[in-house]
Amino acid sequence: MTAQQIIFLIVALFTLGSGLMVVTTRNLVHAALWLVATLFGVAVAYALLNANFIAVVQVVVYIGAIAILFIFAVMLTRRDMRDTGPQMNRNWWAGALVALLVFAGLAFLLSGWSGFQKTAADLPSGFDAVGLLGEALVSPEAFVLPFEVASVLLLAALVGAVYVAFNRK
Repeated sequence: MTAQQIIFLIVALFTLGSGLMVVTTRNLVHAALWLVATLFGVAVAYALLNANFIAVVQVVVYIGAIAILFIFAVMLTRRDMRDTGPQMNRNWWAGALVALLVFAGLAFLLSGWSGFQKTAADLPSGFDAVGLLGEALVSPEAFVLPFEVASVLLLAALVGAVYVAFNRK
């Protein structure tokens, strides 16, 4: 086993563990901080795959913008979230069973796939991944509509958080 594979396994276990903590912790601020750790683990995985631009975008956009926006929204609306009722759904086991069945089904489907034994080919010498990504994001035939819809959705979430947190006098 090479050093890069060992580092990948450590990062993968860290990412899975922190992702599990996101959905199991009871404190919402702690869940947001575990989400930051999970997203950082994904960025490290991108860096290990030599996708440096995507790793930087992961850190800047997801950790630097979305996760921090989520933390601000949680802190702005904190006083409205006081709930004294039960914090766990009675039927949590049904969701866990469905998740386990989906995981088992995907593992069964992927067990016969030969892609796990192959290695990726080297990129050609003149390959411009960042340029191609930029063209795909602004091209009307590609991803410009989902890109703009995501930005409007994030703006609406920020405006909604400010509206909910606004104290009427």
